[in-house]
Amino acid sequence: MAEFIPNKPIETTEPKIEVTVTPKNPLAIGVNRFQLIVIDDAGNASEPAVVEVIVRDTNRPTAVLDAPKQVEIGRSFSLAGDRSSDVAPGKVAKYIWTLISTPDFPDR
Repeated sequence: MAEFIPNKPIETTEPKIEVTVTPKNPLAIGVNRFQLIVIDDAGNASEPAVVEVIVRDTNRPTAVLDAPKQVEIGRSFSLAGDRSSDVAPGKVAKYIWTLISTPDFPDR
């Protein structure tokens, strides 16, 4: 297991390495490029081999909608989505509010 730090090489004698990801050392969402150079027993270095690993956030956020149970006719009220969340390190970036039915326009 190894915590990769950008542009800091890690030398091993094994042909495989685990990329260890922690909350303190996450890989950024998007394209992450890794490079491998091998050295033979005579000290000759290979040309670099480069691979791209795409890190995606596929965890859906959780919407939590708070509202009063009843309101007086003609009175304004608030809806709140501040208890909504996403799995770290993700953050809720947008709230989309929609009135989906009323007594005059029931659900279809």
